[in-house]
Amino acid sequence: MANVNPNEAIRPDYTLAEYQHERQQLINEGLTEQQAVRSLTALWNVINDAERQRWADRQDRLHEACQQAEEDELQRQQDHKDEEEVAWLEERKKNKNKYAPIKRGKVPLDPTILPAQYAIQRLKAGDYCELHYFTNKGLDDARVSMSITEPDALVMLPAADGIHSWVPAAAVKDPKAAPVVKDENLTWEEFNEAAPRMILSMKMHDWPNDQRCNLIAGAMHLTPSNRELYYSTNPSNVAAGTLP
Repeated sequence: MANVNPNEAIRPDYTLAEYQHERQQLINEGLTEQQAVRSLTALWNVINDAERQRWADRQDRLHEACQQAEEDELQRQQDHKDEEEVAWLEERKKNKNKYAPIKRGKVPLDPTILPAQYAIQRLKAGDYCELHYFTNKGLDDARVSMSITEPDALVMLPAADGIHSWVPAAAVKDPKAAPVVKDENLTWEEFNEAAPRMILSMKMHDWPNDQRCNLIAGAMHLTPSNRELYYSTNPSNVAAGTLP
């Protein structure tokens, strides 16, 4: 049988009575009893050797077929993986924003302060600016003003050298805006609202650290007539040693 391993086959003993018929056929051809047994044994060996060779060849073919099937499956999996990678790269190329890495930064602890553009421009230039713009009311006024001001509007103003230039309308003090409360008229509650916010804004616009602290401290003690002079000190003058 094809599925029986010929290497495990046991050679028959042709001297037994059960093989008398096979021996007799050879004896009738002129062979002796012993010659008939040797002939039957030799014939079985030849047939078994041939079956062993066929079995070995068949096992080699089966092994090669299994190996090829495994290689084909691995190649199929690799091709599928390559196709998925190409599709993923194409998807990433089409939707760059979707796959853009997210930078893990620290969560800001300070609340966002958006005072009036007029106040920002004053501090940016190192000029006097009332604390009122950094109180809750001042920030609310700025929020309302920003919601109704045309973002691209410009106005022409003369500079210190007499040359006129265009500046954003939001950076100019609106004469129709709510009245600004002078520093000396602020309540302690309003002062405590505005002082830390103004210090933070001054820091953002590169005011020296000692000047920031001195200006806020001065706001608590200076007389109204001296406040504007003290606040109008430019950071560049502080660096030059010309602080009043």
